[in-house]
Amino acid sequence: MRAVIAEDSVLLRIGLVKVLEMAGFEVAAETGDADGLLTAVEEHRPRLALVDVRMPPGFTDEGVRAALLIRRQWPETAVLLLSQYVEERYAADLLSAQAGGIGYLLKQRVADVEEFIDALRRVAGGGTALDPQVVAQLLLRRGGTDPLERLTPREREVLALMAEGRSNAGIAGELVVSESAIAKHINSIFSKLDLPHADGAHRRVLAVLRFLDGV
Repeated sequence: MRAVIAEDSVLLRIGLVKVLEMAGFEVAAETGDADGLLTAVEEHRPRLALVDVRMPPGFTDEGVRAALLIRRQWPETAVLLLSQYVEERYAADLLSAQAGGIGYLLKQRVADVEEFIDALRRVAGGGTALDPQVVAQLLLRRGGTDPLERLTPREREVLALMAEGRSNAGIAGELVVSESAIAKHINSIFSKLDLPHADGAHRRVLAVLRFLDGV
């Protein structure tokens, strides 16, 4: 699988190249700005774009705007955003734009190489990977007209862990319950959110997007 990297820190970019190669990706291009990213995606049509949120020239939201453009023009390219800080509005913008193949992680997650590689593969495969700290901020921002108020507290907890990209086994381990109990909670979530019958992975993404709706 081909990948491109957009990160203005040369040292971090070198590290990301090595991690991607460890994960089985071919790094087709690396760049330090949004314009270079868009050029690389158009030329190489990668399966994954790893993108810094803030890049030259303004160091504000260049990466997010480029990511949204990539998802519109080249939807076959998955996007994983990296950020130094929790900026949940950027996560909401990106995650509400497309169902699947999207992620938002803090840069500190790169240090846990095994977990980071799992996130890379999950996003490239059409899933989601959302940083736990971003999930926490999104929950705090929800108002009183929550479309998820039909869910029980435990179901909301399960859905928040789904938003992080956790598997059933990972959620079960976190909540110290059985996988069969988690499967029941997830089926109940799908039912209460009126999600259409589809393959399990796609329904999980739809549930996560419903979770983020309105933030």
